[in-house]
Amino acid sequence: MVGFVVGFVVVAALIVAGTNLATVATTKDAIVDTETAAAFGADAIVVLGASVFADGTPSGILQDRLDDGIALYRVGAATKMIMSGDNSTVSYNEVKAMKDYAIAQGVPSEDIFCDHAGFSTYESMYRAKHVFGAERIVVATQTYHLYRALYSARGLGVEALGVPSDYHAYSKQTQYDLREIPARTKDFFKTLFKAPSTFVGDPISLNQSGDVTD
Repeated sequence: MVGFVVGFVVVAALIVAGTNLATVATTKDAIVDTETAAAFGADAIVVLGASVFADGTPSGILQDRLDDGIALYRVGAATKMIMSGDNSTVSYNEVKAMKDYAIAQGVPSEDIFCDHAGFSTYESMYRAKHVFGAERIVVATQTYHLYRALYSARGLGVEALGVPSDYHAYSKQTQYDLREIPARTKDFFKTLFKAPSTFVGDPISLNQSGDVTD
């Protein structure tokens, strides 16, 4: 029995280590600077959600992602932005806070699409392709998170680059890094099996106004 448990633990550790290595090694070259992303010809800039405060303002980590995405929009990396995050309850709406922040920074409302069902990184990438029809995207989030997002996007058939949002140090960075380890393994297998998003819904064209997704 002890041998079985030890064997199981060893195999599990090897799977976690292997999937993390594959995720990072195959995507690190796709993490680029703003100028490189500007020449990529993306269909959309995808900003990945994070927590918002009770008053509806973005947390520090989310504000950095938004500032990154807005900078990409301003240099012409894409003419459309997809704000993808968690809107699983009536009282919690990441994407509204994200869109409101971008509008306050001068991004036209019609150029901002809200993905209210981006409940996870994988689902944000899945929906970018299967709901919004994006074939080429630039992802805005922190480096530790980009590896997983880019791996999922590419595995789902989306050409993707990532631009890091590492503008500040974060007090919970160690927690984020540790949480990312099993998350990479989970999304590795979701990508392998092309698991559908929790909610898909009707297609939304990026050629129309983003106001239809409010």
